[in-house]
Amino acid sequence: MLILIIALIVVAVIVLWLVTGYNRFVSSRNDVEEGWSTMDVYLKKRYDLIPNLVNTVKGYAEHEKTTLENVINARNTAVSAQSVEERARSEGELNGALRKLFALAESYPDLKANQNFLNLQDQLQVLEEDIANSRRYYNACVKTLNNLCQKFPSNLIAGLFHFEPADMFRVDDVTERQNVRVEF
Repeated sequence: MLILIIALIVVAVIVLWLVTGYNRFVSSRNDVEEGWSTMDVYLKKRYDLIPNLVNTVKGYAEHEKTTLENVINARNTAVSAQSVEERARSEGELNGALRKLFALAESYPDLKANQNFLNLQDQLQVLEEDIANSRRYYNACVKTLNNLCQKFPSNLIAGLFHFEPADMFRVDDVTERQNVRVEF
């Protein structure tokens, strides 16, 4: 009888551990999905803002057609990206194209003074900060999930219930990692 009670207690502890572990994985996976959805909303807002910015610049810089087209093409590539890896790569290209657009704007004093352009630029700056914060949150959620998937003994639950590590949102563009040069 004592052996039966001990066996039931051991089984109950194992079941409790499995249920608790499974629920941690589900919560962690849902946090990753929430983080991605939040970042996706901010990225969509930025994608919607970019054509307005390009159209404002277009009126002042007609002969800079290739720069404007590169921004739109980079935006379209980023919008159509499916995986985290594709999105991260296309976001790097879009950021480079936007840097060129703002560098172009420096050559046109009337554009730099245009209230619509300044307003769009401010909106983009706020969105960039929101995107950076959502990337940090997403990557923190991914780290938690990946730790659960890779650390013992939770990796046993991950294998049993087929939980997979998620991809971090990384900056692959080398120029994005460099410090900004400020010259006077």
